Amino acid sequence: MRSVKDILKSNVLATKTHNPNLKSTPNSESNSPSSNQNYGETDHSNQVEAFKCATCHDRGIVLQGEVAYPCSCMQTRKLENQFRNARISRELMKCRLDKFRFDYYTPEKEDPSHREAASRALNASKSFVEECKLNSHALGILFTGPVGSGKTFLAASIANELMEAQLQVLFLVVPDLLDELRATYKSEVNEMDLLDTARTIPILILDDLGAHNYTDWTRNRIYSIINYRMNELLPTIITSNLSLDEMEDYIGLRTTSRIIQSSRIFRLTVEKDIRHQMYYERELKK
Repeated sequence: MRSVKDILKSNVLATKTHNPNLKSTPNSESNSPSSNQNYGETDHSNQVEAFKCATCHDRGIVLQGEVAYPCSCMQTRKLENQFRNARISRELMKCRLDKFRFDYYTPEKEDPSHREAASRALNASKSFVEECKLNSHALGILFTGPVGSGKTFLAASIANELMEAQLQVLFLVVPDLLDELRATYKSEVNEMDLLDTARTIPILILDDLGAHNYTDWTRNRIYSIINYRMNELLPTIITSNLSLDEMEDYIGLRTTSRIIQSSRIFRLTVEKDIRHQMYYERELKK
């Protein structure tokens, strides 16, 4: 099993990419006759193969004179790998801030508070993305609120837009992280690799910091991540359905205190679980 740290290792491309209008140099081997070809047999070696990139034939480089440049397709591959390495689920890869829907927060009764809170959280998310592009030491954000209030959507949208800006992000679902940490006792995965990656990644997202079965051991690991990142001024986005008082009970006073110190806090509320609203929308279309 590969550690998160190993997964995150990827090739760094040159900033100059190939102009797709330039012609690539054909592979000389494909034009040379096969020494094993018998007279009268059809030579299949020169048949055109199906390449994902017609410019570089999936080699990743093209030649301009005697100089080799990365093909423009490599930037696309790099972005695809970045999304994969960030550990964001396929469903959450579709989230973007410009797709945020205020109609989910329109109350059945005349109470504007849901929409106003959503507007504040969305504006904070946009500001965070812009600030991270300029400053690697921005304040983090804590999104709180009930299940189905849009917290994860905002966190995933932030992650996706930052990765599109070539920033390094790690998206961890807290229950999965705790399971992985416990599993280090029985596998070849190094616990310190996992913790070091979570501590030092430029932007970390901890999704669903909820009422899990925390032990003193797991509380200490969560504290280790939060405390390191606070001291190094590394921004963290956290989503939780716990109130601050509940958070103190579950993960401890010192960890909660550090989250408050290093974050802006926004609470999202809805009349009805957004996932339920999405379900009814989908079913009505059938």
